[in-house]
Amino acid sequence: MSRVMAVSFEKYGQLHYLDPGERDYSVGDWVMYPTADGPELAQCVWAPEHTDTTFGELPRCAGPASDADHDRDARNREIRSDAARTARDLIAQHGLPMKVVGIDFLDRSDKYDRLVAVYYTAPHRVDFRQLLGDLARALQSRIDLRQVGARDAARLIGGIGSCGREFCCTTFLTDFEPVSMRLAKVQSLPSNPLQIAGACGKLMCCLKYEHPLYEDFHRRAPSVGEQVALDDGATGRVIGHCVPAGEVRIRTSAGEIVRCPLESVCSRRTARLSLGDA
Repeated sequence: MSRVMAVSFEKYGQLHYLDPGERDYSVGDWVMYPTADGPELAQCVWAPEHTDTTFGELPRCAGPASDADHDRDARNREIRSDAARTARDLIAQHGLPMKVVGIDFLDRSDKYDRLVAVYYTAPHRVDFRQLLGDLARALQSRIDLRQVGARDAARLIGGIGSCGREFCCTTFLTDFEPVSMRLAKVQSLPSNPLQIAGACGKLMCCLKYEHPLYEDFHRRAPSVGEQVALDDGATGRVIGHCVPAGEVRIRTSAGEIVRCPLESVCSRRTARLSLGDA
């Protein structure tokens, strides 16, 4: 069994897993997360514990954060805020169709003293050569302008989805997988992409990782229009599925519509009717 802890750089942000070493940490403790450009401040959101889950080779926690680490983090947050404001002002002055969605500031790299990475979205490629020079002079740093897609922009900005929870991409979803309308059809969702799109304008990522649940349910459940028998001896026809609840909607022979757990429904598979006949 391996010992694992989880930290986050932002409140409600994405989880990053660490090897805690021999030390013990509590939820809420501030620790140093090792990165390619040096340790960064992060907060413990999952205290160290032994787990059978395989995480692979994890980075080792660099220890608890000091007062100097907190001061540096606060100073760098101010620099990022000022850099974002300066970048937006200069983009507006140059009249470029760019939208700043995130700023990263690196001050611990061996390759350069200071680097400001500006993440932006744009409808097409942008000639930002003049902007690059103005930003470098205004921020007195090396500048890296990085264009990102709609989904990466949503991850950087964050927000609340239509489900009322924080975006999956900003919390636990690490990889973006292709999402097609076929998945929406299997889940009986509207065929209009605008109705099942996330804040990024793309089809919601949850359609992809919920798809196996629907596939398994449809494989085990009687089809819509199929005649079935219930545990109490009643018979009826399936008129709908409720996959999240693991239930089947049935119109009994007496005309009553009931919702039954999938495990309590026995398919006769003797008469297949269409939904319109049910």
